Amino acid sequence: MPEIKPVILVVEDDEIIRLAAVDLIERAGFETVEASSADEAIKILEARPDIHLVFTDVEMPGTMDGIKLAHYIRDRWPPIKLIVASGRTIVEQSSLPEGARFFGKPYDEADLVQSIIQLVA
Repeated sequence: MPEIKPVILVVEDDEIIRLAAVDLIERAGFETVEASSADEAIKILEARPDIHLVFTDVEMPGTMDGIKLAHYIRDRWPPIKLIVASGRTIVEQSSLPEGARFFGKPYDEADLVQSIIQLVA
């Protein structure tokens, strides 16, 4: 029987950064799904009950930023784990949903992968 890989949704509007994050996460052994906005991420989450973790940027176009998306996900899909990242904004832990982790960009790739492993374990 094949091993089931945890599925990570990467939400990032910058295509180059998104592709780099997807590559890193896939090399770590996870399956990935991509979204370029919070609106697209919500559509994916509504259609895919197999998402284990959402890794989102803070600043994105659309109806909500990554922090609002993280709170929306926590309220609607409480079991989904959350990692929020930003290269422009330092996000206080108190502004994130309970259990969410913040990474400043550029993030340490090994630390990010280790956090994903811990969160989905």
